[in-house]
Amino acid sequence: MAVISIIFSVAAQFALKAGMTEIKAAAPSSGPHGIQMLLPFVTNKYLITGFMLYGLGAIVWLGVLSKWDVSKAYPLVGLGFLLSALVGFALGESVTLIRGLGVLMIIAGVLMVGMS
Repeated sequence: MAVISIIFSVAAQFALKAGMTEIKAAAPSSGPHGIQMLLPFVTNKYLITGFMLYGLGAIVWLGVLSKWDVSKAYPLVGLGFLLSALVGFALGESVTLIRGLGVLMIIAGVLMVGMS
């Protein structure tokens, strides 16, 4: 269940990124004011999807917390770093050597906690 929650969270991040990229590309240089400024944020399909995915992930996470100690469950969130790096790489994002090593260190920590 924890992995499902993490997958929802990572998918939410990429949906939110897509939404913000779309809003930035569509925004006029002078920009709207007042309520009109908020309209793109509450109507963008990617942002709506991202928030829905976060909500689903939170519901699944509640199931995890009902069964596991927080000190064991929460470090698994670190798997999101690996998954987001892999998905980002697949989508053409730059994953540098330093970033890759950092993710490996996080995964090593997750494994150590998981084996304890």
